[in-house]
Amino acid sequence: MRKRSWGLGALLAGGAVAWAHYAPALPDSAIARPARQFGLPFAGAPGPNSWLLGQGYGNTTGAYRQRRSTYVNLQGVHAGLDFSAPCGTPVRSIGDGVVAEVDGPHGSPPHNIVINHAGNLSSLYGHLRVRSSLRVGQRVTRGQVIGQSGDSQFTCVSAPHLHLELRDRSHQRFFNPLPYIAADWDSLALAGSFGRGYEYDLSAPRRWQTPESQPEVRRGGAILNEFARPWPPSPGGAR
Repeated sequence: MRKRSWGLGALLAGGAVAWAHYAPALPDSAIARPARQFGLPFAGAPGPNSWLLGQGYGNTTGAYRQRRSTYVNLQGVHAGLDFSAPCGTPVRSIGDGVVAEVDGPHGSPPHNIVINHAGNLSSLYGHLRVRSSLRVGQRVTRGQVIGQSGDSQFTCVSAPHLHLELRDRSHQRFFNPLPYIAADWDSLALAGSFGRGYEYDLSAPRRWQTPESQPEVRRGGAILNEFARPWPPSPGGAR
């Protein structure tokens, strides 16, 4: 595989793609406040033959078990929403914006796309089945199809789902998408597996136990959920 080199020309041509990993986090004053200004990434109603809400954002039991490996750079937290959906399900932009990256450096293989929105917010759509046909700099509208959902295991059988994140445009801060997305989250939790579990800290058992109360994440910050009294215990400890 050819190694990617980021010289000055690439930085200028690629805009924020390379700079995003090193740019300072934007302050609160520069970021739009949550006002249910975005929509869901799929059309139609949820259901077993369309899409369901899978792993939630935040201090999930799955993220806790992998807080020192997969999620170590995200403070041990699952920094997005996972929507279970058959491979090939059309993925839609959650809001008006401009394509910032197509298969950029932000993970979530095999393919991903990033869209910049007003208020210095960016949405990332990960585990897409094929490379999006959109181009960097292209404008999109809310509800426009931007790709197809895929599988993080590359099989379309093992783990078909869409990973959706909401970040600041510097890609250093990660926000809970719930207060930004207009949706009936209570009903979605009933239809899907959103409520399957957050990790407890028995020293403060009420902390981070609802979808709405999950913490903001800072890239590269200290692990937030290094609990002395975790429940449920992680089989074999953190990995």
